[in-house]
Amino acid sequence: MEQLLKGKVALVTGGTSGIGQATAFLYAFHGAKVVVSDLHYTDTISRIKEKGGDATFVMADVSKASDCEQLINRTIEIYGRIDIAFNNAGILGETNNLADTSLEGFAQVIAINLSGVFFCMKYEIAAMLKQGSGVIVNMASILGTVGFATYSGYVAAKHGVVGLTKNAALEYSKKNIRINCVAPAFINTPLLDTIDANGKESLVVKHPIGRLGVSEEVAELVLWLSSDMASFATGGYYPIDGGYLAQ
Repeated sequence: MEQLLKGKVALVTGGTSGIGQATAFLYAFHGAKVVVSDLHYTDTISRIKEKGGDATFVMADVSKASDCEQLINRTIEIYGRIDIAFNNAGILGETNNLADTSLEGFAQVIAINLSGVFFCMKYEIAAMLKQGSGVIVNMASILGTVGFATYSGYVAAKHGVVGLTKNAALEYSKKNIRINCVAPAFINTPLLDTIDANGKESLVVKHPIGRLGVSEEVAELVLWLSSDMASFATGGYYPIDGGYLAQ
């Protein structure tokens, strides 16, 4: 099987579980050297190395600009460049109607899901401009274009990610930097662990395909956008949603 990312250096934030971990595994399988970043270390790195891949863990809190700058700098120190960045780190955050949402809860989800993407892009793009090329994939959501009651902070953040993605793509397309975002519906990841079985079942019926997605399905889309197979794709919003947005 052809390795789509052979010789590339890829960064994945929120890479120790769920979609981030699945993408890190797929990047490594396709020949990339992978920097996995998160708040806590897991067995992601050892599992990649067991299969002959090259991976390094760098701890970072994406809600802090200084951590994001250090993350990109460490990636370049270790591997010499950064060809691909998957800005995936995120949280669901507080679930309440808007008037009942705490100021702290709203600020937290914006800090991680939106400001974190901006901070990472700021330093990733600066590095990619120096080397003359790069690819960025941001984690948006179906809730980047539609609403979902009790998720004001999350919905606002993901709408913001879509806007950042489009704007940055316009600014840097002529600089050989492609920037897109993926938009999953509800995926069966640890992010949904706070939802009970009845809650998950109520989510399932919202997807015409009749089930929740799995991380590996989203990772395949991220891989395509990260590879040269998507060489004409930039500024795009790519739903992977089991038909959710078609309703």
